[in-house]
Amino acid sequence: MTTSSFQDTAALEQAIRDFQSSFTTIENEIRKTVVGMEDVVRATLSAICARGHVLLEGAPGLGKTLLVKSISSALGLSFKRVQFTPDLMPSDITGTQVLTEEEGGPRRFVFRPGPVFANIVLADEINRATPKTQASLLEAMEERQVTVLDETYKLPQPFFVLATQNPIELEGTYPLPEAQLDRFLVKVLVGAPSSKELKEILARTTGTTSGQISPVFSEEEAPARIAGMQSTVRHVVVSDPMQEVIVRITAALTPSSEFATSGVKQYVRFGPGPRGAQAIVLAAKVCALLDGRINLAFEDIRKVIAATMRHRLILNFQAEADGVTSDDLIEEIRNAR
Repeated sequence: MTTSSFQDTAALEQAIRDFQSSFTTIENEIRKTVVGMEDVVRATLSAICARGHVLLEGAPGLGKTLLVKSISSALGLSFKRVQFTPDLMPSDITGTQVLTEEEGGPRRFVFRPGPVFANIVLADEINRATPKTQASLLEAMEERQVTVLDETYKLPQPFFVLATQNPIELEGTYPLPEAQLDRFLVKVLVGAPSSKELKEILARTTGTTSGQISPVFSEEEAPARIAGMQSTVRHVVVSDPMQEVIVRITAALTPSSEFATSGVKQYVRFGPGPRGAQAIVLAAKVCALLDGRINLAFEDIRKVIAATMRHRLILNFQAEADGVTSDDLIEEIRNAR
C-alpha cells in the first residue's frame, strides 16, 4: 500500500500482514544462496525498509558481496557494483560529461551516467579508496542525486548504497570520514561462519548445484512495493515514553550530557547526533512490524541500538589504548536500562 495514510484499522492490519509476508518471503529467497548470517540479513533488509543505507564490515571472503547481490536479485531491483581501489576517481562513480560530435553537427557535451545510477549500488571495499572518492557518494546518499559540472541528475528510486568495508586494521584501508559514516542507517558486523555453516557453504559452492533466487517483486512493481513497505514503517506509533527512552539513550552516549555513563565520559570524544536517534526509531519500527505490532516497544529499541549507534561514536586515544570499542560502551548503556 503506497498511500500516505490508512483509511481504517482493518487496512492498517492488512498492511502489517503484507509487510510481514513480503519480508519473510524475501528472507527465504536470500537463504537460497546465503548460508547463515540471519541477523545480518535481517538488519540489512530492515534498513532498506526504513529507506536507509547499510555499511557491512568484515574480513574478506565472508560473503558480504554475495549477500548484496542476493538482496538485489530477491527484490527485483537494478544492481551495480563499484570495486573501490586507491586509484578510483569520483567520476568513475557518478559519471562524467563526454565531448561528442555528430556527423555534420556541432560538438556538445553528453552526460554518461556512472554506476551510481542503479537502485542498489554495492560499494565494495569502500575504505580502500581515497577520501576524495569516498566523499563522491555523500550527495547521492543524502539527496538521492548527483551533481556533475553544475548539472544535477536525479537517481532512480528506490536508491540504496550497500557498502562493504574491511576492518581498518587491514593494510591499505582509509577510515571513512565521520560525516559519511553518519549517512549509513546501520553498521552491521559480519562474522565468520560456524563449522556447520562452513560445511553447508562448501557443499553449495564446490558441487554441481547452486541455489537460484526468484525475484519476489517484478522489475515493474518493485519500486511501488518497496515504497509501500517503507510507508507502513512510517505508520508505527512511537509513544512519548518510548521517545524519552531514545532521547536518554542518545544522551547517555554523549560525553557532555548529564546522563552519560562513566565509560562514555572516559572514552568518547563525540557522541551521536539527531540522525542517530532517527536511525534507532526507524530500525526499531521495522522490528515492531515483524512482531505484528503497530506500536514501538522497549525490546525493539534494545535490538537495534548497537547497529544504529556503533559507527556514530568517535572514541579517543585512551579507548584505543585500553582496547575499548563502541560496542563495549553501547553494551554498558543496554545493561543500564
